[in-house]
Amino acid sequence: MKIWVDADACPVVIKDILFRAAQRTGIDLTLVANQYIKVPAAKNISAIQVQAGFDVADNEIVQRCQAGDLVITADIPLAAEVMDKGAHALNPRGELYTQDTIRQRLNIRDFMDSIRSSGVHTGGPPPLSQADRQQFANNLDRLLAQQK
Repeated sequence: MKIWVDADACPVVIKDILFRAAQRTGIDLTLVANQYIKVPAAKNISAIQVQAGFDVADNEIVQRCQAGDLVITADIPLAAEVMDKGAHALNPRGELYTQDTIRQRLNIRDFMDSIRSSGVHTGGPPPLSQADRQQFANNLDRLLAQQK
């Protein structure tokens, strides 16, 4: 298993949890972004900087990830694509996507896009809470323990 992070929008606190987990377990962790991302000096932690552009980082993750890998992303279409390849997808708020929930999330996302395109302001997600961080850490630990 490798961990891939859609790092452009990933909260710093979530990256820190991932860095600690990678250092503790030795699992390979790669952050993918269209900007420079500083990572700890560890042989199993790296960053890939891709060109700027729509879905460039997402496409890089889809191309590189394999069945059994874990992708950290809040991007619903990216999560669906990597799950189609047999990878796991975990949201930075701690939600582990399943085949059932990802389809539901895609439908909601498409519905919200249509509302926004009609001019309705829908606001953004709430700030990351302590409960979100804890749920993320718990689900990450659970997935890593299953891989041992």
